[in-house]
Amino acid sequence: MKLAIIAGPHRKVSQSAKVAGWIGKRLETLGHQAWILDLGNHKLPIWDDSFWDGGEYWDGIWKPIEAELKNADALVFVSPEYSGMASPGLKNFILYCNTATVGHKPVLIATVSASRGGAYPVAELRMSSYKNTKLCYIPEHIIVRDAEHVLNGPDSVSKEDSYLRDRIDFALKILVSYGDALKAVRDSGVTVKKEFANGM
Repeated sequence: MKLAIIAGPHRKVSQSAKVAGWIGKRLETLGHQAWILDLGNHKLPIWDDSFWDGGEYWDGIWKPIEAELKNADALVFVSPEYSGMASPGLKNFILYCNTATVGHKPVLIATVSASRGGAYPVAELRMSSYKNTKLCYIPEHIIVRDAEHVLNGPDSVSKEDSYLRDRIDFALKILVSYGDALKAVRDSGVTVKKEFANGM
């Protein structure tokens, strides 16, 4: 299966990008393909409604990303916690998405905190980002706390690091199962009706 991982930091060097890279390598070890978009190094302009008109400017920015998203059967969103919020860069990315690109595809949320936070972005993304995209957040999520001290190499260095690696494996296997199941839902055609392209 091909999965797209979107890392939402604003920093060029970030723990969120590290986590995204670790998850990508883990997926490949499990026999899947992973494509990673690091928004800290591939910044998208702030979305505005001229995007809907298309054209060379927007096509150059979005079409390559859109092609990767369309080919993915599942996604992982990796968001740092900034002041108790989901990353503005990740939320801006979601504004570019639509049902034709990501609709009815499962998403695993992974959040990253330098300390003991990380829960607020999970709640924020689940609450506000699926209405018009029709993203399907799976019930499982990952919170990477004390991020500098975990996922730093092939072997765990602490009980917490070991637990987190096992939890990520558990969540990724669930995500892949949802990817298989929801592909059948999308292929059935029941999710497409132009009158109801957006949520209520």
